[in-house]
This record gives sequence, structure tokens and C-alpha cells, in this order.
Amino acid sequence: MSSSTERHGCRERHVGVRDVGAGASPHRGLLRRTDGQATVEAAFLIPLICLLLIMLCQPLILLYDRMVMEAAAAEGCRLIATQTSSGGGRHAGESYEAAVRRRLGSIPPIDCFHIHEGGCSYRVELVGDENSEYVSVAITNKLRLLPVAGLGARMLGRCDGDRVYTQHVEVRVHARPSWTTGGPEDWIGHWR
Repeated sequence: MSSSTERHGCRERHVGVRDVGAGASPHRGLLRRTDGQATVEAAFLIPLICLLLIMLCQPLILLYDRMVMEAAAAEGCRLIATQTSSGGGRHAGESYEAAVRRRLGSIPPIDCFHIHEGGCSYRVELVGDENSEYVSVAITNKLRLLPVAGLGARMLGRCDGDRVYTQHVEVRVHARPSWTTGGPEDWIGHWR
């Protein structure tokens, strides 16, 4: 700051003048102060940004669960498409279901991913064998939605009163490709 002298009557007074750029008024700061504006804006924006991040987490959790469930169901379809009606029967079905549940083990047993209280809440249905036209695997998962998403889902009637949401995936595929007719002896003829 530089100072200048002004004369008013017989008194001298020193007035502080700010060095400002060309064309700027030295009195701008007296009319409007913006020193705390960024702090006030941040006080409004930070909670809003946190809320938006929390709202983005729930769709990502649902998408992750769905991807794992679809991959496990597709793996189960590949397994039961090779299941013979004479080889193992019920025991083979149980081992195939165990294989699907092993794949589902990559979903964390945390309520917002999968409710695991009192045992596993996955419901796995395997339908078909190698003689069926189609094989299918259906998996049902229950999870507790995060508070913000749970409130919205409850208003829309998509979950129960405890924010428990049911997610269902079903994969259905042909047991055999269309070019395979008959048995293995006939298939060899296609490759000659």
C-alpha cells in the first residue's frame, strides 16, 4: 500500500490507497466483500456431493450382484447341459448347485450386497439335463438397500419395510447346439 496526503481545511490526513491493476476501481472492496463466499458455497456443496456419491453406490452394488449372479447361472447351465440322466441323478444336481453357490461366494456377505443372516438366502433352481431342449438356472438374492435408495425404493413399492430388495436372475440356453442331432456317433460324421 502506498499512502497519499489530502488536505481538508487545516488538517492533514493520510489515506491508504491500494495498488490495483489498470482500470480497476480502488473502492471495489468497500462495496462488495467476497472473502467468505467460497466457504459458504462449500458448506452447501460438500453435503450435496456426498449425497450424490452415496446414491451412486446402490446402482453399482446391484450391477455387481447381477453380473456375478448371471455368470454363476451361465456356469450352472454349462454344467447341467452335460449332466446325463443316468450319471449321478440327484447327487449330481446337488454338486452342480454347490458349484453355482461357490461362484456366488464372490458376493460379500454384507447386508447391502447379500443378506447372510441365519444361513445363505440364495435360492438356486437348476432345470434340465443333456436330453432336454433347454437348460436353465434361476438365482434369487436378497439384499438390504442403502438408506437413501431404500427410502426411494420403499416409496415406489420395490422393497419391503426393512429395505430388503429381491434380485432375480435367470439364464436359459439350448442344451445342445442346433447342428448336433442324434448322439456322439452322429456328431463324428459332421467332422469327417
